[in-house]
Amino acid sequence: MQQGYDYIGNAVTTFCHDGNGRCLLGLRSDKCRDEHGRWDPIGSGGIEVGDTIEDTVHREVKEECGSEVVAMEFLGHREVFREQNGTKTHWIQFDFKVQVNPDQVRIMEPEKCLALEWYTLDALPEPMHSQFPTFLEKYKDKLI
Repeated sequence: MQQGYDYIGNAVTTFCHDGNGRCLLGLRSDKCRDEHGRWDPIGSGGIEVGDTIEDTVHREVKEECGSEVVAMEFLGHREVFREQNGTKTHWIQFDFKVQVNPDQVRIMEPEKCLALEWYTLDALPEPMHSQFPTFLEKYKDKLI
């Protein structure tokens, strides 16, 4: 059975920032599950059995960009309904704003991430992951 497909998946989405107005985005490779060649928030992923939501934030950020979490703030949650390769998916996303240490940031999963770049909210790259604009709209008053 597969999370998100056969039953509702639970995951975290992290909006990593440097504390100085820049956010960290990753460019998805063709080895990712979907949305190849699109920019999205780095440090997001499924919650594993036995891990708390906060444990997942720490693990995913470290695994994907190499930084320890400096600070984190819970933003809210979203229910995400999508279709991937003709199959409907359903996820509950727990969304966080996470400060990372820019000196520790590096590509940790080169097979999945083609680039890591810092951006300001007024100069975000295209194309974005399909769910990122919804995230930005929902939390625009809480980001950076």
